[in-house]
Amino acid sequence: QLQFVESGGGLVQPGGSLRLSCAASGSRFNIYTVGWYRQAPGKQRELVASITNSHRTTYADSVKGRFTISRDNAKNLLYLQMDSLKPEDTAVYYCNFGVVPGSWGPGTQVSVSS
Repeated sequence: QLQFVESGGGLVQPGGSLRLSCAASGSRFNIYTVGWYRQAPGKQRELVASITNSHRTTYADSVKGRFTISRDNAKNLLYLQMDSLKPEDTAVYYCNFGVVPGSWGPGTQVSVSS
């Protein structure tokens, strides 16, 4: 089964941008729908974006038009470009299978604050 490790988080001012990366170890990354999830303090983890093996994308309403998910199957990498960040985007971000999540990686913290 695939294992995921996230990177690229940090502290950014409102209106700023970040690009998250996710490295997947294991085989057949290219056949799976994968996605980015986030969990804010005191809230449940939510799926914010997913991408199928044919690069079809879906987004939560809260991030639509601001976040862009992409993948590089040759390198087993998943990305999340986050623009026009808002304080409410502050959370730990995780990548995982986009339909039924498997084991969770360490996540990467994104903090949006002035």
